[in-house]
Amino acid sequence: MTTACHADAVNPATAGWRQALQEHLPLLGHRNWIVVADSAYPAHSRDGIETIVSNADQVEVLQEVFAAVVGSRHLKPMVYTDQELAFVEEEDAPGISIYRQQLSTMLKDYKTDVRPHDQIVSALDHAGQTFRMLIIKTNMTIPYTSVFLELDCSYWNPAAECRLRAAMGRNYVREG
Repeated sequence: MTTACHADAVNPATAGWRQALQEHLPLLGHRNWIVVADSAYPAHSRDGIETIVSNADQVEVLQEVFAAVVGSRHLKPMVYTDQELAFVEEEDAPGISIYRQQLSTMLKDYKTDVRPHDQIVSALDHAGQTFRMLIIKTNMTIPYTSVFLELDCSYWNPAAECRLRAAMGRNYVREG
């Protein structure tokens, strides 16, 4: 059963996670986030953060989310993973080694920013004050396996932005 959580309210009538992703994607843009989370990831209480419980495999959800984001005309993902993931031992979390291999293969074409979990959550909290985010909880029961996608514009790049800002600076005349 798929459920959705808007702040603290649970709505079991919400459509499946795939449909929710397809409905949200056109609305999302630069500075929005999508989180593919393990099953213990907390529900946020802030408005603008929607949590979908998928009860699906983490790798499957990640593959579909990446395909949807990359397949969109307007988005590209900036990927963040927890630094702690590299230090979780197989004896403490059976399956972690296989997951790390799967994740490494999946992320091979993406620049991935690895940070302590608390730093990523802090960035999410800060972004959530202004921008929407979608959290898709999976059935993963291994710690520090959540993957965080900060969305960026696919049709504009930092070099173009620098040129724009430089042009504005040269042509901008301050009044007074």
